[in-house]
Amino acid sequence: MVAALLLGITPVVGHHVIGAVDWLSADQQHLAMLCLVTLHQLLAPVHDVAHWLLYAGIAYAVVERGRVLWHHWSVMRALPQSRIQRDGPLGRAARRAGLNPERVRAVSGLPTPAFTSGWMWPRVIVAADLQDLLTADELAAVVAHEAVHVRRRDPLRLFSLRSLASLLFWLPVMRRLAADLEDEVEITADDEVAQHLALPLASAVLKLGSVRTSPVAATVGFQRADLLPRRILRLAGEDTVASSHTSTGSLLAAAAALLLTWSSGLMVLHPLSDPSDHSAHGPAHCDHPHGNALTHLFCRGWTIGIGNAAAGCPHDNDHQLVSVLNTPASAAPAI
Repeated sequence: MVAALLLGITPVVGHHVIGAVDWLSADQQHLAMLCLVTLHQLLAPVHDVAHWLLYAGIAYAVVERGRVLWHHWSVMRALPQSRIQRDGPLGRAARRAGLNPERVRAVSGLPTPAFTSGWMWPRVIVAADLQDLLTADELAAVVAHEAVHVRRRDPLRLFSLRSLASLLFWLPVMRRLAADLEDEVEITADDEVAQHLALPLASAVLKLGSVRTSPVAATVGFQRADLLPRRILRLAGEDTVASSHTSTGSLLAAAAALLLTWSSGLMVLHPLSDPSDHSAHGPAHCDHPHGNALTHLFCRGWTIGIGNAAAGCPHDNDHQLVSVLNTPASAAPAI
């Protein structure tokens, strides 16, 4: 995702930083049979669109992520949170998981068994009735799973990933990659807990998946319904194949979009030659002010004429004819 971010943004802003480079000077008018001037003219609008997409992405990320934060904070303020007793079942489970009980809050009627909230000082929020549904080992495994999220500051990591996906909203594959990484965050937490409490955690995941029927609990937090089979099989010691939310089509579309963006960013580094100043930039044989750039995309790069008057091109016969007709009679060679 970081690579996609750099590939998506660098060609938009990079040329403003480094300026034109020698290997794309106005004297370099062709790349094999491709006319660089034509590519500049064709891809300059694409580069302008890339600028607007970046501005729109920044605005969208601020609005969309701001809305999510506001909703989350509103919900967290409204939750009837209460501290847990250090000597109670939740307190003992927290100490067994290596988590300070002061960072655990219990909520009555919580639709999901447990989740972690907060950036710098994350807290574990658990359902108050969780201790009545699970054994001591299962409860410790659930709290230990959330303790991994606390140590890794996963809420902040996931928020950053989703912000990148919103910034590059024009690359749908970014959201799918973020969803893949969200899955791996859960798997990583399971793997750490599995070193000591693999079977109790598998039992808790299976038990909670069967007793909780709320749509929220099935899609958010500890009970990701789409991850249950994979998590249980891994905790039972079986190898599983990770499924990806991405597709071949989304990856190809992202690659094509990034290639187009980078091509446009490179081409704007190539300055258009000045047709009136041949001594500075060479013959302007590829500048067709009134022509269609598509008709001149492939050019043999030959100039036709004598001296600095050579402004024609094999594709521009009309321009050559005008140059000949405008030649003074005294300068015309004798027949």
